[in-house]
Amino acid sequence: MAESDGYQVFESTPGTASNWDAAIQHGSPPLALLTRAIEELYLDRPELRVGRLVLDILGAIPVAPVKVRAWVERPGARITMAVAEMRAVHGADRALARVSAWLLTTSDTADAVTDRHPPLVEGTAMDNPHGWMGAPGYLETVSWRKQRTAPGEPAVVWMSPLVPLVDSEPLTDLQRLAMVVDSANGVGAALDPDEFVFMNTDTAVHLHRAPRGTDFALRARGSIGPDGIGVTTADVFDRQGFIGTSAQTLLVQRR
Repeated sequence: MAESDGYQVFESTPGTASNWDAAIQHGSPPLALLTRAIEELYLDRPELRVGRLVLDILGAIPVAPVKVRAWVERPGARITMAVAEMRAVHGADRALARVSAWLLTTSDTADAVTDRHPPLVEGTAMDNPHGWMGAPGYLETVSWRKQRTAPGEPAVVWMSPLVPLVDSEPLTDLQRLAMVVDSANGVGAALDPDEFVFMNTDTAVHLHRAPRGTDFALRARGSIGPDGIGVTTADVFDRQGFIGTSAQTLLVQRR
């Protein structure tokens, strides 16, 4: 990591590579790195918590040096928005990914807690966790434990990061979640990846509770329309229970 013109500069490792194309990054590492940049803006305001993260992928993110900056888009005492963007160090100088986050002031609502889903308990993982077995890159940096579900039910996968995000720097729980949540598209895959490409353009995560721990479950399902556009939605869990939802827009193309 280095500093340059107000940006932090990072070298991308092979572990960021997408399962679709080894020359471009999977969405989870950029989401996690931009989340880290947003968290750094608010180290002196522990009363704020991220309630929503939205990653927009604005171009192919190379497995190459990238630079990141973050700023406060909408300041406020109780509600504030922060934005972080990523650009390539070499090549065209334009944003390749952007994350916007709503941060809200916390208060005691323990007596009003409601969860619409009960906690998930991890069981024995299936032998074949996903359709990209053997693909190098990002998928080698996470533990992916697919659960057995009944026919017609959404797929469930427990996931944990196996590597740090930046050097040996400790991870926050939100960064750990960001390192896996973009994988909901793969978890809820409704199509055979040998026959179709279904790449997400975004990932929107809403969190009614702060994530905790190192293990997260995604219960996801993809819906494919008749005109090459799809959506994957997911319920997100940690070991304590349901923490939020995610949604992704998909470009669907026949190989």
